[in-house]
Amino acid sequence: MKRRRVIAALLIGCVAVLRAFAGVDDKRLDIYWVDTEGGAATLIVTPLGESVLIDAGNPGQRDASRIFKAATQEAHLKAIDNMVTTHYHIDHFGGAAPLAAMIPIKVVWNNGTFPGGWEKPSQDYLDFKCDARKVLSPGEEIPLKQLDGGPPIHLKCIAARQQTIAPPPGATTNPSCSDVKHHQRDLTDNINSIVQILNFGDFRFYDGGDLTWNMEIKLVCPIDLVGTVDVFQVEHHGLDLSNNPLLISTLSPTVAFMNNGPKKGCEPNTVAALRSMPSIQAIYQLHRNLKPGQEQDNVADAQYITNEKEDCDGNFVKLSVDPAAKTYTVSIPANKHGRTFEVHKHPETPAH
Repeated sequence: MKRRRVIAALLIGCVAVLRAFAGVDDKRLDIYWVDTEGGAATLIVTPLGESVLIDAGNPGQRDASRIFKAATQEAHLKAIDNMVTTHYHIDHFGGAAPLAAMIPIKVVWNNGTFPGGWEKPSQDYLDFKCDARKVLSPGEEIPLKQLDGGPPIHLKCIAARQQTIAPPPGATTNPSCSDVKHHQRDLTDNINSIVQILNFGDFRFYDGGDLTWNMEIKLVCPIDLVGTVDVFQVEHHGLDLSNNPLLISTLSPTVAFMNNGPKKGCEPNTVAALRSMPSIQAIYQLHRNLKPGQEQDNVADAQYITNEKEDCDGNFVKLSVDPAAKTYTVSIPANKHGRTFEVHKHPETPAH
């Protein structure tokens, strides 16, 4: 009997180790939201172990080190295969150069130079070593390897530099556009943000960088170019300059994720918009909102808030889609939280 218990304990231990190191070869799609203190860094690891890093956080070693740790210790990567810079704001590209000194970055995708591109990246961003630099345009996909017999995976750009993919022939007007409210024109590079949809089988994830209100309207009016998704990365860290309720309701996500900072983002109108969406079952925040007088503006329940204090360890959130793309689990390893959601069927749109 004692021998059986020892064998059982060893087997359980082996399973635990395998689960801890799963990621590159477990045929799952993984997404990591790395804490960059109000910047952005979203790491995608495909079922075949290819990686796409969308944005690289702030300048300096802190954010680059956190991304490096997630990439190497959690996802067990040897290189970043693709890095997408959604726009030229320093909280999105600042960590790229120091990260490139820690781990090889192969292909860098961004907006390049273009008419209306009045904000430029820093010289260290332009000069860091990589294999290639490419401009990403609406309709273009980041090339990803397909797993034989597995669900197809695609990462498609649907908007960049204020341009969108074309509506299909015969597309009808979105009925939700009857009462559209515009904001003042955005004169920052946020409006040029690259917007992408990740499809893995039926699973769909939306990342729009810091896209702002009027461009959000352009994605869904007069024609819905986006469709519904399972997971929505809240635009612009949860600022009210973005997160048009018309976009959120059209996306109709099950899960929303906000990469806010302790004193950045998570603003009242965005909180209200997210709370009012009947489709949303869970909202995750990277940080508890600690802005004086606005502590109540935490849209997420306590168990869904990743970092509670301003001086924190930089805990991350992980999402893992099962190999058949039928369910996905969102976990916060730091507080042992985990919750599983069903993947939904989504009507065909140009973004597919």
